[in-house]
Amino acid sequence: MATRTQLCSFRLDGRLYGVNVERVLEILRAPSVTHVPRASSSVRGLINLRGQVITALDLRFRLGLGEASTDSPLMGLVVLDEQDAVILLVDQVEDVLEVDGAAFETTPDTLDSAVRTLIRGAYKLEDQLLLLLDIDEAVKIVPDRKEFPS
Repeated sequence: MATRTQLCSFRLDGRLYGVNVERVLEILRAPSVTHVPRASSSVRGLINLRGQVITALDLRFRLGLGEASTDSPLMGLVVLDEQDAVILLVDQVEDVLEVDGAAFETTPDTLDSAVRTLIRGAYKLEDQLLLLLDIDEAVKIVPDRKEFPS
Protein backbone atom coordinates (compact mmCIF):
# COMPACT_ATOMS: atom_id res chain seq x y z
CA MET A 1 0.00 0.00 0.00
CA ALA A 2 1.41 3.39 -1.00
CA THR A 3 1.90 6.04 1.62
CA ARG A 4 -0.23 9.17 1.62
CA THR A 5 1.17 12.61 2.40
CA GLN A 6 -0.56 15.89 3.15
CA LEU A 7 0.77 18.91 1.27
CA CYS A 8 -0.08 22.58 1.63
CA SER A 9 -0.50 23.70 -1.96
CA PHE A 10 0.11 27.17 -3.37
CA ARG A 11 0.46 28.91 -6.71
CA LEU A 12 3.26 30.90 -8.27
CA ASP A 13 2.82 32.22 -11.78
CA GLY A 14 -0.11 29.85 -12.29
CA ARG A 15 1.92 26.73 -11.41
CA LEU A 16 0.92 24.51 -8.50
CA TYR A 17 3.52 23.80 -5.80
CA GLY A 18 3.34 22.06 -2.46
CA VAL A 19 5.20 21.67 0.82
CA ASN A 20 4.72 19.10 3.53
CA VAL A 21 1.95 20.38 5.80
CA GLU A 22 3.98 19.36 8.87
CA ARG A 23 6.51 22.13 8.03
CA VAL A 24 3.86 24.89 7.75
CA LEU A 25 3.36 26.89 10.95
CA GLU A 26 0.76 29.36 9.65
CA ILE A 27 -0.55 31.27 6.65
CA LEU A 28 -0.59 35.08 6.46
CA ARG A 29 -2.60 37.30 4.15
CA ALA A 30 -0.58 40.17 2.63
CA PRO A 31 2.02 40.46 5.39
CA SER A 32 3.65 43.86 5.95
CA VAL A 33 7.30 43.53 4.93
CA THR A 34 10.15 45.85 5.92
CA HIS A 35 12.67 46.20 3.09
CA VAL A 36 16.32 45.26 3.77
CA PRO A 37 18.78 47.40 1.79
CA ARG A 38 21.35 45.54 -0.34
CA ALA A 39 19.71 42.16 0.29
CA SER A 40 19.54 39.51 -2.40
CA SER A 41 16.53 39.89 -4.73
CA SER A 42 15.00 36.73 -3.25
CA VAL A 43 14.87 38.41 0.18
CA ARG A 44 11.79 40.62 0.14
CA GLY A 45 12.53 41.84 3.67
CA LEU A 46 11.69 41.18 7.30
CA ILE A 47 8.38 40.60 9.04
CA ASN A 48 7.62 41.11 12.72
CA LEU A 49 5.44 38.18 13.67
CA ARG A 50 4.27 38.64 17.26
CA GLY A 51 7.66 40.00 18.33
CA GLN A 52 9.75 37.54 16.32
CA VAL A 53 11.63 38.99 13.33
CA ILE A 54 11.42 36.57 10.41
CA THR A 55 13.01 36.71 6.96
CA ALA A 56 10.52 36.91 4.08
CA LEU A 57 11.68 35.19 0.90
CA ASP A 58 10.02 35.85 -2.44
CA LEU A 59 9.72 32.43 -4.07
CA ARG A 60 9.04 34.06 -7.46
CA PHE A 61 12.65 35.27 -7.55
CA ARG A 62 14.05 32.09 -6.01
CA LEU A 63 12.36 30.06 -8.76
CA GLY A 64 13.38 32.50 -11.50
CA LEU A 65 9.84 33.73 -12.21
CA GLY A 66 10.55 37.46 -11.73
CA GLU A 67 8.04 40.09 -10.64
CA ALA A 68 4.36 39.25 -10.26
CA SER A 69 2.26 40.33 -13.24
CA THR A 70 -0.60 41.43 -11.00
CA ASP A 71 -1.00 43.95 -8.22
CA SER A 72 -2.61 41.35 -5.96
CA PRO A 73 -0.85 41.19 -2.59
CA LEU A 74 1.32 38.17 -1.93
CA MET A 75 0.43 35.66 0.75
CA GLY A 76 2.89 34.26 3.27
CA LEU A 77 3.52 30.69 4.28
CA VAL A 78 5.37 30.60 7.59
CA VAL A 79 7.45 27.44 7.36
CA LEU A 80 10.05 25.80 9.52
CA ASP A 81 13.40 25.24 7.85
CA GLU A 82 16.25 23.30 9.46
CA GLN A 83 16.75 25.98 12.12
CA ASP A 84 14.16 28.76 12.17
CA ALA A 85 10.85 30.01 10.87
CA VAL A 86 10.93 31.66 7.43
CA ILE A 87 8.12 33.26 5.45
CA LEU A 88 7.74 32.16 1.85
CA LEU A 89 5.85 34.75 -0.18
CA VAL A 90 3.58 33.17 -2.78
CA ASP A 91 0.88 34.37 -5.18
CA GLN A 92 -1.94 32.35 -3.66
CA VAL A 93 -2.36 29.62 -1.05
CA GLU A 94 -4.66 26.82 -2.20
CA ASP A 95 -5.70 23.78 -0.16
CA VAL A 96 -4.22 20.97 1.86
CA LEU A 97 -4.05 18.06 -0.55
CA GLU A 98 -3.57 14.42 0.33
CA VAL A 99 -1.38 12.82 -2.29
CA ASP A 100 -0.54 9.19 -2.95
CA GLY A 101 3.13 8.21 -2.89
CA ALA A 102 2.52 6.10 -6.00
CA ALA A 103 1.81 9.32 -7.95
CA PHE A 104 5.24 10.77 -7.07
CA GLU A 105 7.83 11.12 -9.82
CA THR A 106 11.31 12.56 -10.06
CA THR A 107 11.81 16.20 -10.92
CA PRO A 108 10.78 16.86 -14.54
CA ASP A 109 13.68 17.29 -16.98
CA THR A 110 11.90 20.28 -18.51
CA LEU A 111 12.70 22.46 -15.48
CA ASP A 112 15.70 24.78 -15.59
CA SER A 113 18.72 23.23 -13.84
CA ALA A 114 18.84 26.01 -11.20
CA VAL A 115 15.18 25.38 -10.36
CA ARG A 116 15.61 21.59 -10.33
CA THR A 117 17.64 21.85 -7.11
CA LEU A 118 14.63 23.45 -5.39
CA ILE A 119 12.10 20.82 -6.49
CA ARG A 120 12.12 17.36 -4.92
CA GLY A 121 9.78 15.87 -7.50
CA ALA A 122 6.24 16.05 -8.81
CA TYR A 123 2.87 14.51 -8.11
CA LYS A 124 0.58 13.78 -11.03
CA LEU A 125 -2.88 14.91 -10.02
CA GLU A 126 -6.03 14.34 -12.07
CA ASP A 127 -5.86 17.61 -13.97
CA GLN A 128 -2.44 19.11 -13.19
CA LEU A 129 1.08 18.59 -11.93
CA LEU A 130 2.07 19.55 -8.37
CA LEU A 131 5.75 20.37 -7.88
CA LEU A 132 7.07 19.44 -4.42
CA LEU A 133 9.24 22.27 -3.08
CA ASP A 134 12.34 21.39 -1.07
CA ILE A 135 11.98 23.91 1.77
CA ASP A 136 15.55 23.51 3.03
CA GLU A 137 16.97 24.33 -0.42
CA ALA A 138 14.45 27.07 -1.15
CA VAL A 139 15.30 29.07 1.97
CA LYS A 140 19.02 29.21 1.24
CA ILE A 141 19.80 32.81 0.41
CA VAL A 142 21.82 33.02 -2.78
CA PRO A 143 23.53 36.32 -3.62
CA ASP A 144 22.53 37.97 -6.88
CA ARG A 145 25.01 37.40 -9.70
CA LYS A 146 25.67 41.13 -9.97
CA GLU A 147 27.09 41.06 -6.43
CA PHE A 148 29.98 38.80 -7.43
CA PRO A 149 33.19 40.60 -8.38
CA SER A 150 34.23 40.20 -12.01
